[in-house]
Amino acid sequence: MPMSVLAPPDADYVFNAPEETGVSFKETLLKHLPLKNVEFARPLAGSDEQGYSQVFRNSATNVLKKNLMPHLDTYYALWKNAAKVFLDDPALAARPYDYKTGVSEPRYVSESFAEVEAKKTALGSGLLYVLRNNRFKDPACEVHRKIDTHVEDAKLHDQNNLSFILTLYLENRPEWVIADLACVSYSITNTVLYDTLGPSASEYILALTKSPAVVASHKNVKTLIDLKKKSAGKLDALICLISMDPLDCHSSEEAANMRAEAEEAQIALYDLNQIYKIGGLFPVPEIPPKPETIYTISFTSGTTGNSPKGVVLSHENASLGVTFVMCMAPALEHDLEYAFLPLAHIFQRQTIAFNLSKGGMSGFPQMNGTPLTLFEDLKILKPKHMANVPRVYTKLEAALKNATLYSDLTIKRSLFTKIINEKLRLQSIADNNPGNHFLYDKLFLSKVRLMTGFDNMHFCITGLAPISTLTQKFLRAALNVGFCQGYGLTELFAGMCFGIPYEANPGSCGAPGVCSDIRVRELPELGYTLDNPNGPMGELELRGHQIFHYYYKNQEETDKALHDGWFSTGDVARIDPKTGRLYIIDRVKNFFKLAQGEYVTPEKVENAYLSANSILTQCFVHGESVQNHLVAVVGVDPEKIVHFLTSQCKAKRSDLKLEEAILKVANQRENRAKLLKKLNANMKGLAGFELVQNLYLEFEPLRLDRDVITPTVKIRRPIAAKFFAEQIKNMYDESRLLPSTKL
Repeated sequence: MPMSVLAPPDADYVFNAPEETGVSFKETLLKHLPLKNVEFARPLAGSDEQGYSQVFRNSATNVLKKNLMPHLDTYYALWKNAAKVFLDDPALAARPYDYKTGVSEPRYVSESFAEVEAKKTALGSGLLYVLRNNRFKDPACEVHRKIDTHVEDAKLHDQNNLSFILTLYLENRPEWVIADLACVSYSITNTVLYDTLGPSASEYILALTKSPAVVASHKNVKTLIDLKKKSAGKLDALICLISMDPLDCHSSEEAANMRAEAEEAQIALYDLNQIYKIGGLFPVPEIPPKPETIYTISFTSGTTGNSPKGVVLSHENASLGVTFVMCMAPALEHDLEYAFLPLAHIFQRQTIAFNLSKGGMSGFPQMNGTPLTLFEDLKILKPKHMANVPRVYTKLEAALKNATLYSDLTIKRSLFTKIINEKLRLQSIADNNPGNHFLYDKLFLSKVRLMTGFDNMHFCITGLAPISTLTQKFLRAALNVGFCQGYGLTELFAGMCFGIPYEANPGSCGAPGVCSDIRVRELPELGYTLDNPNGPMGELELRGHQIFHYYYKNQEETDKALHDGWFSTGDVARIDPKTGRLYIIDRVKNFFKLAQGEYVTPEKVENAYLSANSILTQCFVHGESVQNHLVAVVGVDPEKIVHFLTSQCKAKRSDLKLEEAILKVANQRENRAKLLKKLNANMKGLAGFELVQNLYLEFEPLRLDRDVITPTVKIRRPIAAKFFAEQIKNMYDESRLLPSTKL
């Protein structure tokens, strides 16, 4: 008699294997996911501890899960299963790119699971061959010796004695995933570089890991060669570069020069096609990893400006990250993801692994794509789900509001106000209510979806930073699409909480997944206590197999973060006692106290201003313990600030032709005061002490080249405060722009 599809209540896996149940893998996922009651968490009896809340566990399970099915205990196992089950289905897709014109074709071309499987095997085999036969290997170099002993070392699965580490340095594209899967299949630990790290951080990571090989895009090859030349011996271990683009993609002369420079730097240089051919001629049997095998070392960019920390993540971490999302996310047949967020960051790696493991296709941005080309890609790809950051969603919100609620056409403005308000009402009635309205959805909102490339979109995921509830509500209503806010960290292989697509009162990050427990440690000095009427509040702590193992070569930081099986996140959170859902308030280190004793959460204030004021594109809020009010550095939309200055400040358009002239007029005290009054009029949900009282304007003050934000657009507050120190001092010297109100 076949077994039940669902595993026994006390099993540490979710489903029994298809061979035992007689139900296919695909059918199991579509019929049983998301799990029943997975959107809630419950307190564990007897888990009280002095200074801590009760421990909350997902309501869908009695014990923390380790695998989706007993045999799917590594990312390798998940991939091999998918490649077998979904053999001829599309796996990866990209827009063909013309190297001569620099233009991507207006179509997507896909590769099947079988094709990706063959390519990753050829790449892994070719990589090992060229490294073993590299003429620049130094017998005195330990990492180079490990190249020759990799097969034996990998089979030991010793977390404290890693084999060599491969580095990936390229933008989002199918080859990124193929290279990653090659590492997975041959038990090669990898790490990642990305452009915005800068040369010093890239050198730091390459030197720390002693990586002998880098898989890179063509544009990064010369950067790496130059980096080794200038490193004064720190990068002597680097002896191989593999370009994912043809070396002669621009010219044969450039390729020859690049080879000569690589030779001079004692680096063997290949392109992907060469490696594929070599791998085909000299195949190497796969080296399957164990759960404890180290999959990747993901370096966090950090918000303090210190050297990045390398988070060591095993195959167990990766498989648990996939299991978590599988159990909570909507199950879609023939799913199609748009992979826009940098794969250098673990969030997008988790969503790719999740999507591939269940047979979905992942489509990538056009070559050299930017946030400005995002919607061009969406209109061509028409994905079913997408993960992105609040900044992108906030800009989308502003654009849609301008086209609908703020339209110059009175009838259009009135119509969409009525439509949006009705959708908001319907979606707020109860959880999981999409607010369907036959007339509005078919005649009007379908056109908005078409305009944005959301034709087939079922849900969007937001993470990495808090998003305004107003933004979520508006986009759900205007685009007729679910929004899932999640919570995660690099140390967890990204997400471990996942909100439902249609939460009646959005704002939570959802319940903890089936792989992790949560609790909070009270912070009475900041006013966050366990007896809060809306649920215990304090620093969030996590427990479970999804948590990372250690920081690479950084025992001090490891000891700070891990204690008695719990990971201290540094995030301040509230747990809803009725639903077990998590609400993130801010980082412990981000709070600042004003002179009158009030604590301010800057991200909350920033998101409120950005959500309610489409004229703003960026916002950095600052406060000091010796001051009794907040100031802000804001980015403004060029067209909208010109309109504001001419319509509200009596400025002449003829005086506002150059950016420098626009900012000069905009930053005049009387004009800043008028703008601030307009901004603050929209801040209905903030307390008086949370309102900004002075501001400084630029078009894009928060830029990567200034080092004031991370590549995932999180503000590096200490660095930003230092960078804008003069402007902050001037604002406090000038004091309030508006008459004082009672705080």
